[in-house]
This record gives sequence, structure tokens and C-alpha cells, in this order.
Amino acid sequence: MSDPQAPTRRPKHQAAPAETDPLLPGGGAEPTRTTTTTTSDRPASASSLVGSRGHPGGHVEGRHDLVLRIAAAMFAFMVMGTIQSVPGVLIPHLESYYGLSDTYVSIIFLISPVGYFLAAYMSSFIHLRFGQLGIAIIGPACQLIYAVGLCAHPPYSMVLFLSLIEAVGTGLLDGSWCAWAGAMANGNTVQGFLHGSYSIGASLGPLIAGTMISVGKTPWWSWFYVLSAFCVVMLVSSAYAFRAQDGKRYRAEKHDRNDSAIPHDKQDRFAIFRYSATWICAAYFLAYVGIESSITGWIVVYMLRARHASGYLASMCSALFNIGMAVGRLALGVVTDKLGVRLAVVIYLSTTIILQALFAMVELPAISAVLVTLIGFFLGPMFPSGVVLITRLLPPHLHVGTVSFVASTGQIGGALLPFALGAIADHVGIGAFQYIILAQLVATLFIWLCFPRLAVGVVGVSRSDEEDVMDRSHE
Repeated sequence: MSDPQAPTRRPKHQAAPAETDPLLPGGGAEPTRTTTTTTSDRPASASSLVGSRGHPGGHVEGRHDLVLRIAAAMFAFMVMGTIQSVPGVLIPHLESYYGLSDTYVSIIFLISPVGYFLAAYMSSFIHLRFGQLGIAIIGPACQLIYAVGLCAHPPYSMVLFLSLIEAVGTGLLDGSWCAWAGAMANGNTVQGFLHGSYSIGASLGPLIAGTMISVGKTPWWSWFYVLSAFCVVMLVSSAYAFRAQDGKRYRAEKHDRNDSAIPHDKQDRFAIFRYSATWICAAYFLAYVGIESSITGWIVVYMLRARHASGYLASMCSALFNIGMAVGRLALGVVTDKLGVRLAVVIYLSTTIILQALFAMVELPAISAVLVTLIGFFLGPMFPSGVVLITRLLPPHLHVGTVSFVASTGQIGGALLPFALGAIADHVGIGAFQYIILAQLVATLFIWLCFPRLAVGVVGVSRSDEEDVMDRSHE
């Protein structure tokens, strides 16, 4: 495959943009590639993430504006975490309420990638027409419709349709905010904040839902009253934080960046597919998101049936896994910046494989809960690290489309593997869960190793850009 060349590297003597610049000029959806002349491994301080900058129309964005948008994005990720983690707790109750088998209830996992692909298709249009403000309103609105609809515990076919609407909203927010944050000078740290917030929500969701259902003896749909309140707050906070980032501003900034430094494929919607890095990253997310979704989706059922844990402890295992992910994403982002993203992920995945092997061998419920927490801790940085790497290897004008595509592909894995687990559980039992996860971890490690083995030119960065990429990767 012949890959296009990245933009010509800035000469060493030319001043690089300050690291105090915000993630994007004007908060637009497309990151601006920065080149730094230092190879320092020190992560940026908080102030280096939120400098001020001028905007079209004379508006000068202050530090407060960017902090507010980052905070709103973090809260949105937290709500997304609660939404996507709770189905694992609800599966036994959905099966009982609707009279479903493991295979049939698993159809809910197949909805997410459809919504993500619809979101990826619509994202560019929404940015051009409404700017980031459009994403900040449409995404939360879709999730609010989903939550309010499930409060009425409708027929299962309607549950699936509402889940599709939710997946569109989640896909818009996930792809757009990841691309927005991924090109920051200390992208691993910022991605850690976003995805750490996701994991905090993914921890709270099973904890709240499990306590309400198992301890409070409320019906399964009572959880969605709480989720509806979260979605209202998310909609209001996102709309306020991104109120100035409308389509006019986005189009003005896009026009300002449309100079000779932008490659001719800027308007080519299919340009991302000519980069090998896009396909490798898509395969990586396909495997990784499948692991994460399978654990959150089936760990409760596995602990109940295979480890004979109590209903409360089984629900807590889902929460503990996500707590581990939250801590890992928040704590290991700086470590990843120190080690370099490629080496760090190899270490994290190798450690996780060992922990998963121990999980398969040790059957005590209490020890299993501890191991699940540690597995979550080391899996935490996997997704943000992939986003950071792909945004470093592709030209900046392709970041939104690429991140949306690979995130959508990840959702295919997040649907197929949990669905396959449900089908397998119907035939051979849920005990196969632990071995499927172990095999998937090994496959993910091999896919990740494909990144450093590729020549720089092959992954979409010209050889003249090699030193820049190495500087920015701290490798």
C-alpha cells in the first residue's frame, strides 16, 4: 500500500508554537500539529494545558474558557461511562423481565457500532454546520432521549432502538472530544483526564445500579431516573461551555488553516484509509474495546455462575474493574509520557496478561475481585494511548475523521466479542469467559507491536518528520 506523505516538517530554526497554546485554535474540532524543539520528558503542568489565544472576530479566549470546556468534556465522559457500564449489571434482570436467553439479550451489544458509524458519518457535517456547539447539544440530547425512554421500561425491541439513539450521541461525543484532546502537547495526560472520567462514571454506574436493585430492591428501570438527571446536567453544562464554538467560528478557523501547509487531500473524505496506521489502530481498538466491553458486560454473570459470588459482590466486581481503569488512566498517563507510549503499552499489556492468567487459576471470589481491579488498572491507559499515537502519526486535518473511524471500529469489537461470549455461554457455559479474555489480550499485544515495526514513512509520517515524531513521543 502506498501511503501519502505528511506535511513538510518545520525547519529547526523556526519557532514552534508555545506549549501553552490550547489544544485547538479556537476550540475547533481539528487539532493543530505542534512541533517542539525540546526532548524533555517532563509532562506539562496544568497551566501549560490551558493558555489563552485569540479567535476570529476579535474574541480572546482566556484560560477559564478552555478549562470550562475540558471540565464539560470530562463530565460528558463520566456520563458515557455510566451508560455503557450498567448493561452488565442489568443483563440478569433483563433476561428475567423479558424472558430472554443469553444470546438474545446479547443483541444489545450489537447496537453500539451501528450508532458509532452513524455518528462518524454525521460528525464532519455537524462540525461544519454547527461547530463544536452542535456536538455539545446533539450528543447529550440523544443520551437524554435514551434515558427517559427506558424509564418507561418499554418492550425489548424499543430498548434496542433507544440504545441506537444513545450510541449515536455517545459516538459523536467520543470521537469529537477525543480528536479535540488527542493532539495536545501532553496528550496522554489530557486523554487520561477524559478517559479517567469515563472510568469514574463506569465505576459509579454499576455501584449505584447494583445497590438500587440488589439492596434497595427497586426495579431495574429505576436506575434510568438517576441517569436522566445526569443527562440533563450534561446537556446544560456542555451547551454552556461550548456556547461560543459555533459553526461560523469553526468554518472561519478551517478557512484560516487552508494554506499551502495543508496537503491536497484535505477535502478527500477517504484520505484516512490510505494510511496504514489507520488500519492498524482500527485493529487495535477492535481487539481492545472488545476486551473492555466483554469484562464490563459479562463479569457479573460470570461471578454469579462460575465463582458463586453473591449478587452484591458480583455487581461490585464490575464497579471495581472500572475503578481500576479510572485510577490507571489518571495515574498512568504521566508514566506513559515518561516511558513513551509504545513501550508503556507493551508493559501494561504484558502485566495484564499475567494477571488474567492468575484470574483463571484462582477461583476464590474475593481474590477474583482484587485481580479484576488490577486488570482494570493496567488496561486503563490502553484507549487514550491509541488515540495519542494515531494523532501523532497522521496529519492534523485528518484527526477528527480518523479518530471517529477507529473509535467506530472499536465499537465493532465492543459488540462482537460480548455477543460471541453470550452465544458461547449458551452452549458451553460462562466458564469460557476467562480464556477468551486471555486470548484476546495476547492478540491485542501482537497488534500493538505492529506499530513500532513499521517504517515512519509507512505509518503516514514522512522520513523528514521522524525526528519531530520522536521528540513529541519522548522516545
